[in-house]
Amino acid sequence: MSDSQTYPYEEEFESHFGSPLIDQDDQSTSITEQTMEELRSLAARYPDSRSALLPMLHLVQSVDGRVSPAGVEACAEVLGITAAQVSGVATFYTMYKRRPGGKHHIGVCTTALCAILGGDVLLDRVEHKLGIKEGQTTPDGKFSLERIECNAACDFAPIMMVNWEYMDNMTPQKADELLDALAADEEVHSTRGATITSWREAERVLAGFPDGRADEGPTAGESSLRGLRIAREHGWHAPDPNNLPQPDPEEEGK
Repeated sequence: MSDSQTYPYEEEFESHFGSPLIDQDDQSTSITEQTMEELRSLAARYPDSRSALLPMLHLVQSVDGRVSPAGVEACAEVLGITAAQVSGVATFYTMYKRRPGGKHHIGVCTTALCAILGGDVLLDRVEHKLGIKEGQTTPDGKFSLERIECNAACDFAPIMMVNWEYMDNMTPQKADELLDALAADEEVHSTRGATITSWREAERVLAGFPDGRADEGPTAGESSLRGLRIAREHGWHAPDPNNLPQPDPEEEGK
């Protein structure tokens, strides 16, 4: 994890996430009967049980660290559809991984504003720091890395995510410090969210099993609240919906 590590500069590299197929060579799984019961409970939440497939795949990832062949079969069995239908969904969305992700999944946004403010430089720094390229996992399984297409947080650019939690206004130095803290298993807090746990635990939350931390940490940052603060300072407010100005009849007739 040091800068002295050999960095893979090859133009072509093996992506752990970009393969179009589920990895059938790795048949290992940690799915238990309890997992199956939880998959059934997810299916029961929807009028059409097939609508539960996306959260079910997140649950599979929380258990196996990827969409495993056993996970595909389990989802197909619970929903009464084919494994091919499950695989078609799992391989369509980038949020579902065909190879094991790391304990901490790092996402770096390089779209538009983040790129202008240093997203590409940030991604390059993280690649060098971890000794991997985007789409790969470190040999110790501690980190996986992904280039993100827009994190929907332009007012805090450039953005990194750790297990889908926001890390705002990042710099290369901040990235180094963050990765060192995560590598040392130190407590790390999202800029606008909860304490960082692990990618698998975050996947379980996405599956629909709350961890009780939804209200932990601030939900909005200064940049998002600045407009509200300025409006209050000037006494600005939205029009009263019950007392709206009437349109000019002449303008309406044009």
